[in-house]
Amino acid sequence: MAWDFSTEPEFEEKLRWMDRFVREEVFPLEVLDVDEATFMRLVRSLQARVKEQGLWAAHLPPELGGQGFGQVKLGLMHEIDGMSPWAPIVFGNQAPDSGNSEVLALYGTPEQKERWLYPLLDGRIRSGFSMTEPMHAGSDPTVMSTTAVLEGDEWVLNGHKWFTSNGMIADFLIVMAVTDPDAAPHRRASMFIVPTDTPGVRRLRNIPTMAGGHERFGYGHSEIVYEDVRIPRANLIGEVGQGFTIAQMRLGPGRIHHCMRWLGQARRAFDMLCERALQREAFGAPLAAQETVQNWIADSAAEMQAARLMTLHAAWMIDRYGSAAARKEISLIKFYGAKVLHDVIDRAIQVHGSWGYSSDLPLEEMYRHARAARLYDGPDEVHRQSVARRILHDYQAPEGWLPREHIPTRREEARRRFAELLDQATANL
Repeated sequence: MAWDFSTEPEFEEKLRWMDRFVREEVFPLEVLDVDEATFMRLVRSLQARVKEQGLWAAHLPPELGGQGFGQVKLGLMHEIDGMSPWAPIVFGNQAPDSGNSEVLALYGTPEQKERWLYPLLDGRIRSGFSMTEPMHAGSDPTVMSTTAVLEGDEWVLNGHKWFTSNGMIADFLIVMAVTDPDAAPHRRASMFIVPTDTPGVRRLRNIPTMAGGHERFGYGHSEIVYEDVRIPRANLIGEVGQGFTIAQMRLGPGRIHHCMRWLGQARRAFDMLCERALQREAFGAPLAAQETVQNWIADSAAEMQAARLMTLHAAWMIDRYGSAAARKEISLIKFYGAKVLHDVIDRAIQVHGSWGYSSDLPLEEMYRHARAARLYDGPDEVHRQSVARRILHDYQAPEGWLPREHIPTRREEARRRFAELLDQATANL
């Protein structure tokens, strides 16, 4: 089977423009100390330039203002905008808005698109994704306690959600809730649009994490309680019982985008590692002359290249065969990419010493966020288990008690197969 990750020269030029733009125009946003209104004015000016280049909201089809690039091209773009935490919002593909916009684009009614999707794409409103619960394992979205009961023309929601992305600043939430507890596990839940000003929506707090107590301008992961929240019947997304299917559609490509962004972040840390290794001297020689540091550089380069090719292959699989056919490849890159991100940043910190540990450099913030990569969209252990099960599905146990490659048994079989030729060779001797 031929794998082709190549792109047209015109798109390669777009990627080069992106790289220059992110480094020269977006990196400075990271260190500005301004209020949100001023910050967003700067972001809007950069967004206008992105739109001029035809790179705005590229994850969506052209009829919705995107480019319809496909996952390979999107992956290459995300590798670049992953270098800075603010690049995704500049390019209109920040989480969770990008995933939510895909949900509404694929499953939303014309009315839902008009009221929620188009303003979201224009950057006039913001959204959150509310699925995980504190009392249940987030790795198993078939188990949840939040319920949605249809009463007349209204759905009534009750439940407790945890780590709702951008919940404190969202104008509306996409909420996953159980609509039929007696159905098959993957048909119990549905998805709903819940405006955050609906009575009964209690946004308790942004949850303090290793990445910081509160992220800038209210971004972060929220704890939300839904108490007798009444929404119109028309706020159901897709069909009743389709929540798990929609979630899988949302999370599959999203994991590729995560992994490519991690590669962009890892590359930035790698550049810092190499520069510091050449700049810093110890015991009369640059750190780059030390064998251990050379090993770190070589290992990092090899691991990033492996993760990059694995991720592009998964993206190619989705483009060619769809998300369902690429589940093994998606799980592989999820746990492997998270490890590569962590390890490269860790080595860069080590080379920078106390400066790497300090907030005078971006490495310590990168490191704290990298730890969460092993939890986002399913913990590493679940993805490893998924990969192993899919691999083992293609195997069967050999008959009997001996391994299939048992050499004495194979030798006897080989002698029987070639008996005539072996006898002739003996006779000639």
